[in-house]
Amino acid sequence: MKRSLLLLVLVGLAAGAGLFIARRGATPPAPIVLAQAPAAPGAGALGVGALGRVEPRSRIRKLNQPGGMAVTRLLRLHVSEGDEVREGQLLAEFADAPVKDAEVMRAEASLAESRASLDRVRAGGRRSEIDAQRARIASLVAQEEIARRDASRTDRLVPSGAGAEAVAERNRFATIRATAERALAEADLVTLSGPRPEDVALAEARVSSAEALLHKAIADAGLSRVHAPITGTILRIFARPGDQVNNTDGLLELADLTAMDVVADVYETDIPRLAVGMAGEVIVPGESRRYAATLREIGLTVRRTVQAGTDPVAAVDARTVEVRLTLGEEGRALLARRSNMQVQVALRPVGTAAVARPAEAPAPR
Repeated sequence: MKRSLLLLVLVGLAAGAGLFIARRGATPPAPIVLAQAPAAPGAGALGVGALGRVEPRSRIRKLNQPGGMAVTRLLRLHVSEGDEVREGQLLAEFADAPVKDAEVMRAEASLAESRASLDRVRAGGRRSEIDAQRARIASLVAQEEIARRDASRTDRLVPSGAGAEAVAERNRFATIRATAERALAEADLVTLSGPRPEDVALAEARVSSAEALLHKAIADAGLSRVHAPITGTILRIFARPGDQVNNTDGLLELADLTAMDVVADVYETDIPRLAVGMAGEVIVPGESRRYAATLREIGLTVRRTVQAGTDPVAAVDARTVEVRLTLGEEGRALLARRSNMQVQVALRPVGTAAVARPAEAPAPR
């Protein structure tokens, strides 16, 4: 019985080994290869999406009092919100403007006085003064000659006893005095005939000092006024006449709305996919279409994101790069008065164009 069972097991093993060898020697069937259609150009490239905000290309300029930390009361405001202004136009004046204007007038008068003094020094004496001085010199010369003769006469009389020594000495002193007066008059005539170099230099120095004081007064008066740094539109006004203008809010905001940008924060990991000139689309909340834009600038620094999204699982401390996109004419006309509005930006890979088209409808809940 055992011998029969063992014989059956051996037969089964031999049959299984033969079947295994037969299958191993057979040639496997060739795999089936499916033909694939060629990929479309740009199909493997990825676009970039980001949150952005609308901003004028000129940036929003917040104007304040030019005087620095001094808190000054606003005297006059020459513009209103929405007014178009040109570069250099006077926008506002502060309360200390009249005082500084008076300082300018005083400096101008001082400069005029210094210049008149310089002209007088350069011109020397008038013709009448010169003639009068020459006549005085002639008179002094005659007086000197008379005194010399009197002194000579008394000196000859003293040895003979006919004249007193005191009278002779007095006549000699009179001669010396007449000579001195004549020399002084001749020196005055030289002064009247032409200016001395040192007098001219002193007068010119006084003119330069007066000019410097005038320039300082004009600069101080300019600090009491606010002028438009660019041509643009008044967006907001924070102070009215009579208010104290502080350094926190400033006086007003100004921007050029003729050219609008979209500033987007792109994740630092998407930077390699950015290139100047990329086409993009701007999705404006509440609008039924998308607006074309072009990437114009890529920021030079990486910073933490400043755009607040609505995704509860998004990283709030993500590191991003600021990029600027130029809006097309349609987008500029729509968003010219929506500065700081949050929008969505989609940048397409290079080689694909973005066109204005209706925005996709939200999926039904």
